[in-house]
Amino acid sequence: MTTATSLPGIVREPEVEEVHEADQPWVVLVWNDPVNLMSYVVFVFQKLFGFSREKATRLMMQVHNEGRAVVANGDRHECEATVARLHAYGLWATLQHDE
Repeated sequence: MTTATSLPGIVREPEVEEVHEADQPWVVLVWNDPVNLMSYVVFVFQKLFGFSREKATRLMMQVHNEGRAVVANGDRHECEATVARLHAYGLWATLQHDE
């Protein structure tokens, strides 16, 4: 009877660089629309985000003049929830990767 014995050899791990991209931050954009009053948009920004009247007004004016403004950022899950809350108030909002 023949028994095969194998000596433990040196096992080398392949040299592969692992690239882990961190989840890029996401931003929530509010877009200009012809439906909501400017005062209502200011109200929503204050209520949802706790912004001061001045900051809420500045962001609303950015939406009005530039067509959009970033109102929040975070991970994808948080931003999706924020977009849903803005939609519940009738605002047009989307999320995207932060540039």
